[in-house]
Amino acid sequence: MRMKFPNDFLIGAATAAYQVEGAVKEDGKGVSNWDVFSRIEGKTLNNTNGDIAVDFYHHYREDIALMAEMGLESYRFSIAWTRIYPDGTGRVNQKGIEFYNAVIDECLNYGIVPFVTLYHWDLPQALEENGGWTNRNTAEAFVKFAETCFDCFGDRVKHWITFNESVYFLRFGYITGAHPPGHRNDQEGFFKAIHNMHYAHAAAVIAYKKRRQYGEIGFSHGFAPNFPLNDCESNQGAALHANMFETYIYLDPVMKGSYPEYVLDSLRDRSLLPEIKEEDLKLFSEASRLVDFIGLNYYHPNAVRNAKGSEIQIDYSREASAGKTRQFYFDGMYEIVKPEGREYTKWGWEVSPESLLEGIRILQDRYGDQIKLYITENGLGDVDDVQGERIQDTPRIDFIRRHLIAVKQGIREGMNIKGYFAWSFIDLLSWLNGFEKQYGFVYVDHNDNLKRSKKQSYYWYQHVIATRGEQLEEE
Repeated sequence: MRMKFPNDFLIGAATAAYQVEGAVKEDGKGVSNWDVFSRIEGKTLNNTNGDIAVDFYHHYREDIALMAEMGLESYRFSIAWTRIYPDGTGRVNQKGIEFYNAVIDECLNYGIVPFVTLYHWDLPQALEENGGWTNRNTAEAFVKFAETCFDCFGDRVKHWITFNESVYFLRFGYITGAHPPGHRNDQEGFFKAIHNMHYAHAAAVIAYKKRRQYGEIGFSHGFAPNFPLNDCESNQGAALHANMFETYIYLDPVMKGSYPEYVLDSLRDRSLLPEIKEEDLKLFSEASRLVDFIGLNYYHPNAVRNAKGSEIQIDYSREASAGKTRQFYFDGMYEIVKPEGREYTKWGWEVSPESLLEGIRILQDRYGDQIKLYITENGLGDVDDVQGERIQDTPRIDFIRRHLIAVKQGIREGMNIKGYFAWSFIDLLSWLNGFEKQYGFVYVDHNDNLKRSKKQSYYWYQHVIATRGEQLEEE
């Protein structure tokens, strides 16, 4: 039997400020950690940076018009902290407020629902230099930034995400060094930063709810569920350990108001437990009763096996962070492997729509059957076949189609999934891979004044939206 996506299900696409906006020195914008980090030789492919990106700052009207033509129901984007507070704290930059007001109003003029992420990795450099997320002052500054956004935009923005993929910006920032601040194996800083991030999230949720703006607020997790390579007991234990340190340490405080005891015990055993104040836990608990949803950024699952007793190997290369090499994590308890016979993207990520549903079932067991979910990112990074005006990206269509079918199946099973955001609307700057890794429905020609061109997938997604996915299974 054919099924359409429900009427209250948002079909959208997403981007992030640093990856699309450019204009890094215009209208009072401050310097972010990525503005500095991307200039360190070898940190990004071909030393690319976000100075121009795809210049959404000057092309936003054109781009939002393309979204409207596509029929996009919602646009998920992030607000650059440094456009609002150039130094992270202190004075508000009115030009930044005006820009995001214009973006929000342009979306609403076309009936596109703005879905706003407050933190998508671009920390003000002034805060980074004072310890970044290891400093509680950064969390306090984030809450002030969030409150300013609620006050300036909350009359029109009714969907908020506090943090995007903290699992990655913290791991890559403090363990592998692939992201700012570029620390390697700083385990003490890593767990301190996790706790401060949770404090910032909880305080921001409470601040939002106190304003009675009658919207919703949640937390977006980089969801790569870990499954044992096989039924071997040691590999099952490795998968449990991996999920504890890759998912539950991030979602338990959001949904339960506390850390998993497994994690706390493990950190105590290694003298890595950060200071956790009683008042912090009370704050977490209060916020967990107020949070409205979890966003899941899903691209792939992980197959893991036990690595205990092996020599700990941390691969600090950009390739490792992109998933191209074997990965041992900081405690040597598990290894991510790539079994033969499975389907992988060009970047070595397993293609498995069914694992998204299996992962959600695991989350339901932990947080309840009616946990509200958005798929806040899902898409294919590829090297597209660009032939003049015709951009054939059939692999992207196939990838998104299969995942949308999985989402429909989840809804049939009773999963409370309320939206899907493809990553990404446009070919944006990949943090580490420059413009080589393409995700968008819209191609940008960097040799022709950033000319926008619609890909094959643009027209396909347009049809999916128009028909609410009714014929996905038959394509």
